[in-house]
Amino acid sequence: MEFSFKDLDERVQKSLEEMGFENPTPIQKDAIPIAMEGHDIVGQAQTGTGKTAAFGIPIVEGISPRERGVKAIILTPTRELAIQVAHEISLIGKNKGVSAYPIYGGVSIDRQASILRRGRNQIVVGTPGRIKDLINRGILKLDRVRYAVLDEADQMLDMGFIEDIEEILSKTPSEKQTMLFSATMPYEIRKLIDNYLKPGYKFIKANKELITPKVKQRILFVKSEDKLKALERILRENEGTSTIVFVKTKRDAADVERELQRRGINARAIHGDLSQRQRENVMRAFREGKVRVLVATDVAARGIDIKNVGLVINYELPENPESYVHRIGRTGRAGREGTAISLVAEPEKRRMYRIKGLKGVKPERFKVNDTKEIKEKLLSESLENVPESIKRLSKELVEKRNPEEIVALLLKRVMG
Repeated sequence: MEFSFKDLDERVQKSLEEMGFENPTPIQKDAIPIAMEGHDIVGQAQTGTGKTAAFGIPIVEGISPRERGVKAIILTPTRELAIQVAHEISLIGKNKGVSAYPIYGGVSIDRQASILRRGRNQIVVGTPGRIKDLINRGILKLDRVRYAVLDEADQMLDMGFIEDIEEILSKTPSEKQTMLFSATMPYEIRKLIDNYLKPGYKFIKANKELITPKVKQRILFVKSEDKLKALERILRENEGTSTIVFVKTKRDAADVERELQRRGINARAIHGDLSQRQRENVMRAFREGKVRVLVATDVAARGIDIKNVGLVINYELPENPESYVHRIGRTGRAGREGTAISLVAEPEKRRMYRIKGLKGVKPERFKVNDTKEIKEKLLSESLENVPESIKRLSKELVEKRNPEEIVALLLKRVMG
């Protein structure tokens, strides 16, 4: 019989109704009943498939509000994802009296220690570094944990957290239930599964296509020196659409942010040099729609879970083809449609051919001077910044030749 939210505790059902949940997503339909039977799970799923509820609901179902101390540990690659996952699980558990608490670096460890000592949060969600620190200080005890979740495991692998994860899991009881979710399944993740999940674990794949068919992909061939112009035009054509622009380095993020702001586009960047408070302020502004364009590196964007992102732009293609899947997974969420545009310069073409998701996407060529754009500029721009020498030359030309012919010759030069 197919799983339905009606099979759950009435208090959890009430929370899901308040959150706007109607029907389970495919991964929720597959994972929740299996998890509630106590099986270990490996889920191949990217962000936006509803995986947080897929592991969060069974955990909330299995914990009594009367219990004190940590009963579930959920590891995430980033602070942002820890905050989001803890928030969603707390909403799921609200009417049952089960809550989650996020733990991450960059904020006071003493405050986190104080909250943990109270024992009121049965679920802890956090980044491996800070979790390990609290365990080593004797503040976080995992000896009574019944559930362990590794969320976005491949991202944690990329960030060098595997040893921390293994150390954390070694502090938990062997009979616990373990769930691992990852968009991709590299060798190191498969090794982790073999070492830490029970042999009879269940494998669930969210869907065969890692890139949802709801995402329209485009490739735009562009000269390196014209990338900024191409980016500006795309953003102006999609004004009002929440957009994430991916770049390679934090310096690139700061440079693109500055250049876009100089052109009158309300863009903000997130990168490793920002303090936790600055990052949270930028993310809040983006989530609330006060900022429409977010410029981000792959590392800084990990864990971003915003449902209304309509456009993803690869200002530069990622070095790692699997990062493309994570980038594109930021749009086309929860059944919505989205667009992903990759700006590809000549040196990046080799990288482009390594990305499976781009096979079958017909490249377009970026035209520096667009007819519509030139027309709008010529009809709207003021003459006040035009030098007198150019004005004199213009008058002289008009006196000696038909103005229509002069304009046609100039446009031919400009547009090639």
